[in-house]
Amino acid sequence: MSVSVESEISRVTWNADGLAPVIVQQHDTREVLMLAWMDAEALRRTLTGGRAVYWSRSRQEYWRKGDTSGNTQRVHAVAVDCDGDTILLTVDQHGPACHTGTRTCFDGRELEVAAQEGE
Repeated sequence: MSVSVESEISRVTWNADGLAPVIVQQHDTREVLMLAWMDAEALRRTLTGGRAVYWSRSRQEYWRKGDTSGNTQRVHAVAVDCDGDTILLTVDQHGPACHTGTRTCFDGRELEVAAQEGE
């Protein structure tokens, strides 16, 4: 028996703005690609369309990854964390994930971590 899309969406605990953060990960390598935001409608479109759809907080509009850049994300799986307030999307990323043109939004952006005491 298939679970309804609406019951799946109801598993998410949305923040005060009606949003939840989305961690996007490459399905086969587990590489973290980016972080974005979804509301219930973006999740609905993602679950029913098979491509990642997000809510742009700056533009106040939906965007389906790749519609303008060609760098698409085909969704393999969607999960929620133990609290239901974060979404994990595993995708097949075609092209760069970051709007800057890098493979991930984290490429070349490492912060230095000080050595721990006793090491």
